[in-house]
Amino acid sequence: MTETTLSNAMLVLPDRVMRGQIHLADGRIAELVEGTAVPPGAIDCGGDLVLPGLVELHTDNLERHLQPRPKVEWPHQAAIVAHDAELASTGITTVFDALRVGSVFTNTNAGYGEYARALASEILDLRGRGALRISHFLHLRAEICSETLVEEMAKFGPDDRIGIVSLMDHTPGQRQFRDIDKLRDYVMGKRGLSDAEFDAHVESQQALSERLGSLHETTAVAEARRYGAVLASHDDTTADQVAVSGLHGVRLAEFPTTAEAAQACRDRGIAVMMGGPNLIRGGSHSGNVAAHELAEAGPAEHEGRQEQEMEQIAAPDDLDDRHVLSQQLRGRVDGGEAGAHHEAARHAELPTGDRVLGGGHGRGCLGCGAADFSRGAGLWIGRGGMQHGIASAAGAGL
Repeated sequence: MTETTLSNAMLVLPDRVMRGQIHLADGRIAELVEGTAVPPGAIDCGGDLVLPGLVELHTDNLERHLQPRPKVEWPHQAAIVAHDAELASTGITTVFDALRVGSVFTNTNAGYGEYARALASEILDLRGRGALRISHFLHLRAEICSETLVEEMAKFGPDDRIGIVSLMDHTPGQRQFRDIDKLRDYVMGKRGLSDAEFDAHVESQQALSERLGSLHETTAVAEARRYGAVLASHDDTTADQVAVSGLHGVRLAEFPTTAEAAQACRDRGIAVMMGGPNLIRGGSHSGNVAAHELAEAGPAEHEGRQEQEMEQIAAPDDLDDRHVLSQQLRGRVDGGEAGAHHEAARHAELPTGDRVLGGGHGRGCLGCGAADFSRGAGLWIGRGGMQHGIASAAGAGL
């Protein structure tokens, strides 16, 4: 039996904060004891917080490490390790790295190439060698409006740690970009296209969706089943779209764009996730429903940070009032499965932390909703905001 005791810590429980110790046995919380005593062999936390760790379901954070500037391709291993360390420093103990599958080669105005299989192999290799601090799974973003989705998804299998497959349909004129003017501002600003080039891009993508969209959607649903992954929708806008998602077996809705779609998800028992940038910004960059409006109304159950890695840690009080963050915590510090937890010290009003200890199997954040990720993670420990060394969760076989 593997045993670990964290003593003299501020334990954040569901209903209170208690000074005491937490005893772990084979990755499960065996006992909580109140007080400041530090038994022989225990880790003295010095009054630091011990909190449930965070689960990142959808993040594009790795992309900015891979390409920190336009036309700059950073060495992949260094980028993956930096991405992993950044997540660990913010209290995340499990991440589902979002990788796009499905490419467009013929659209010279706004095409994009294949990368997911090669990058996934690099992530999994580093994990297998114990080089990563937190637990990594894959989130395949299946781009319905693409040319190569079928071929790219066939390159993955059940052993690739794919936890989520999301149906991403970015066909111009619907879902996230149903407002063509918003899309025009976004694409022309990002790609530097002229009006004529943008119009040609829209026409090309709409024709591509008409030709391959149905096949790609069917393929992505079937492949998610083959992988054993949770199926997610993306940018549902109408109740009719949610109904189709339900028929596909969708269990998680990423970023519904309207209150109508979010409520339809709620009615069907589909968990709703909204984006952290939306919440911090106070609204969607593409004119869709604001995350805080859904949280206040009830449908929002999980929050994904996307590229903003410090948001959830930096503003916990604001988020807690909206009940967005509470259900993203992995496990509970009150007995049962330990899952992933982190210990943090407050430094200049900002909780900070530094260590990940391999834990047992914990119930993922979707276990409190429609989906259940009972896959293990680790224990995140911080001491006064200083970096003290990290035991690999991957090395613990999680």
